[in-house]
Amino acid sequence: MNDAWTKRWDERYSKEEFAYGESPNLYLKEQLDKLKAGSILFPAEGEGRNAVYAAKIGWKSFAFDISIEGQKKAKQLAEKNKVSVDYQIGGIESINYQPNQFDAIALIYAHFPAAIKSKYHKALDHLLKPNGYIIFEAFSKRHIDYLQRDEKMGGPKEIDMLYSIEEIQSDFANYHTIELKETEIQLKEGAFHNGTGSVIRFVGQKK
Repeated sequence: MNDAWTKRWDERYSKEEFAYGESPNLYLKEQLDKLKAGSILFPAEGEGRNAVYAAKIGWKSFAFDISIEGQKKAKQLAEKNKVSVDYQIGGIESINYQPNQFDAIALIYAHFPAAIKSKYHKALDHLLKPNGYIIFEAFSKRHIDYLQRDEKMGGPKEIDMLYSIEEIQSDFANYHTIELKETEIQLKEGAFHNGTGSVIRFVGQKK
């Protein structure tokens, strides 16, 4: 990741308030509540709201992000909730996780630059155990239309950073699809996810 990208997220996460709130993403919560707790990884986890929730319900929670300000907020939130999250700083190429380490990986609004997003997905796949789960929610390419009506809704303005069903099918081809759909949702997550948007939701189990 380049310095400008890191600086952007450090600036967003350096404020006192939590940019996306302290509560977990509702789709993630809904899916985690169906699974037996194990080890879970949160890439691009920001301020830690989802990793902290997972830890609260018994998961061994791991996270990474490029933003040290995000890590600071995540540690603060974990302490407030009396849980522990193993949170590292860096990109996936610099993080020392092991193949087949995790029972689940949660990609919640993990919008990577277009040139690397499929590469990241493939790398994350190697970290997931056979029969492990991917839980994914992120803005779809159709979300551009929603941003034109209300840019305060949040999400990338570059269409190549947004997702399509076909991209998810390609990146996670070796998965049994439990759910894969594009849908309109209402978000109320802190200051930066508020309003109506279009997302891709995916739950897959690794074959």
